[in-house]
Amino acid sequence: MAARAIWKGELKLGTHKVPVKLYSAIEDKSVRFHILDNTKRNRVKQHMVNPDSGDEVETKDIRKGYEIEPGKFVVLEEDELENLKPEPSREIDVGEFVSIDEIPQQFYERAYFLGPDGDAKEYFALAQALEKQQREGIAHWVMRNKSYTGALAGLDGYLVLSTLRNAGEVVAADELPKVTGRAPTKKEVDLAKHLVSMLEGEFDPKEFKDEYRERVLEFIAKKAKGHAPRLAPVKTKRATTSLDSVLAKSIASLKKGKRAA
Repeated sequence: MAARAIWKGELKLGTHKVPVKLYSAIEDKSVRFHILDNTKRNRVKQHMVNPDSGDEVETKDIRKGYEIEPGKFVVLEEDELENLKPEPSREIDVGEFVSIDEIPQQFYERAYFLGPDGDAKEYFALAQALEKQQREGIAHWVMRNKSYTGALAGLDGYLVLSTLRNAGEVVAADELPKVTGRAPTKKEVDLAKHLVSMLEGEFDPKEFKDEYRERVLEFIAKKAKGHAPRLAPVKTKRATTSLDSVLAKSIASLKKGKRAA
């Protein structure tokens, strides 16, 4: 099935504009369950209930509140929230270009494809230029009443727009707990380097599968036919406290596998 555009706009680079369409680059494959009545097997609804009285609260009586301190809320009306939304726009404003390795990995959030909307010459010229120069554009846009910041890059001849998290959402490495204990020995570092070199290869996305999802769907398919299969438990390996022994065993196992091949 061909991808369907979820939004249309224009890439703005200075005074120059390139019409584009936005496509999701991710397809959610999560297993989702419905909540059913155990007796009648039909779906049940959720209701808002006052925890003190147990009475149901009607939709017209529900308000949104922000807790400023324990038990104290600022109540916001829908029209007040509506006035705070960003001004709608169809422009993706690219303000500057940076090196492709300048943005830390933890800033990237969700990826979208941008496709041409009309004449594609300028679109593909920009995509090729970004890919060859290894640059990303810092973009700002509004979509569905929300402001976004993103990184615009070239990938396989097309444009990819990845949303970026705000600085306040990102945890820097220097905020992690300080490391205690001894530093790794030269032997341990050398073993780690050797292990990395032996595992050198190429990225193949086909190797990465959601095994839990596959097991659940397989179980559901069999149960739907009147069977109730038993799934073998997932085995876990015992942990060890010796780093050099772990690395040495891993290297030995890899060498044994290569000799057998």
